[in-house]
Amino acid sequence: MAFKPQSEDQDAMSEINVTPLVDVMLVLVIILLVTAPLVTQSVNVALPKTTETTPEIKHQPLQLSIDSKQQITLNKQAVADLASLETTLKATLGKNPEAAVHLYVDQSVPYNKVAEVMATVQHAGISKLAFVTVEQ
Repeated sequence: MAFKPQSEDQDAMSEINVTPLVDVMLVLVIILLVTAPLVTQSVNVALPKTTETTPEIKHQPLQLSIDSKQQITLNKQAVADLASLETTLKATLGKNPEAAVHLYVDQSVPYNKVAEVMATVQHAGISKLAFVTVEQ
């Protein structure tokens, strides 16, 4: 077996041939298009009947709200100021270490008021705070 020496004027090919890659991708697309309608077919099964159950919630989250007049309410009871809110939240946290707060805020309330209330909740030691929004 004789090997032919590589000539000096022949350079190594530095470009990637993408034709086989395109061929493989086209085959994969065709397979996807053929198998996709098969996946959507269903099988009729008679499922057993059960009664509806509701999940057991041990502790309801606290409902903290700020209305358009910037009045703060906790569980539909008015709160005088942020200091009394913090003491109430600390007392609740003492009874329930897993206490959570759902925050309802009117869209006209400035953000600095919301930030003050959030900071008060955090200073009380409650780390679970959720904003409640309305779907449009």
